[in-house]
Amino acid sequence: MGKDFAGKVALITGGSRGIGKAIALELASGGADVALCARTEGAAELVAAEIAALGAKALPCQADVADASQAQAAVTATLEAFGRIDILVNNAGITRDNLLMRMKEEDWDAVLATNLKGAFNCCKAVARPMIKARSGRIINVTSVVGISGNAGQSNYAASKAGLIGLTKSLAKEFASRNITVNAVAPGLVPDTGMTADLADQVVEQMQAQIPLGRTGTVQEIAHAVTFLASERAAYITGQVLVVDGGMTM
Repeated sequence: MGKDFAGKVALITGGSRGIGKAIALELASGGADVALCARTEGAAELVAAEIAALGAKALPCQADVADASQAQAAVTATLEAFGRIDILVNNAGITRDNLLMRMKEEDWDAVLATNLKGAFNCCKAVARPMIKARSGRIINVTSVVGISGNAGQSNYAASKAGLIGLTKSLAKEFASRNITVNAVAPGLVPDTGMTADLADQVVEQMQAQIPLGRTGTVQEIAHAVTFLASERAAYITGQVLVVDGGMTM
């Protein structure tokens, strides 16, 4: 990859672990300075130290993206620290899995608030500086369950399907300003939102449906995100790149 992202600034939500951490490290390896947004105070400090060790600058931000004012504050802090935002990765996500008949209203609301409204809040906050710069990359981390659905995850699947609609709509709104908006839909990746609360038996059944015969890695998701964030993807917008070993084809 070299230093494809030298001089670029990325803001990553849910950047303290899992897929978000992998994306942050890959972008930093490519020369980007990175702002890491995490809901838990201090959660992003260790990743920030790893980024600094790579020779890039890092800004850990504590923010709950479901709150518009906190999302805006994270964007403002990033602009104050680095002067620009070239790449936004909406990766923050939570699960509150249950069958519909047992799902509490607050569990529906919490998942939609973080996974979908959180992305809306962050997109809105970066829109003005990106439009002013007439340049930008927005990548939303959705999920294959937003395409195919999953029993026991109606809230999570609905939030991820909503992200796809948001992606396509914003791609049309921002295209004239040279801002691309795309989504990456991970398949079965251990220790991430899609699998966090699923029973081992369910995960085994899902893995049996993967033609490549294995689960994915956070690094493989990060590769897809960084490709869409790069200049090599300048003519790609409004797309959903599915990275699932063939599970949903």
